[in-house]
Amino acid sequence: MISISEKAADKAKNILAIEGKDGWGLRIYSAGQSCCGPSYGLDIEETPQAQDEILEKDGLKVFVDRQSLDALTGMQLDYYEDDEREGFILTGGAAPSCSSGCSTCG
Repeated sequence: MISISEKAADKAKNILAIEGKDGWGLRIYSAGQSCCGPSYGLDIEETPQAQDEILEKDGLKVFVDRQSLDALTGMQLDYYEDDEREGFILTGGAAPSCSSGCSTCG
């Protein structure tokens, strides 16, 4: 199963509210392989698909298809921010670690 940090849930709910999409959810999915290993995606969706597992954290709904759920098991959705960048990140499991020069590949 995938976990969701409180910070990620709060930020996502805030973004959805700003976008006028209260009650919508996030979709997390496996997007194949990159030069750094597994790649993942994040979208905003109004409703889940029939094959989705629905996770909830502090009122945030997260939709994950069953195939992606296997690839995401043991990971956590978090929100990262510092002086230079910010965004949602997946940690743990097989999350890619591109801090070792991945930005140099095509």
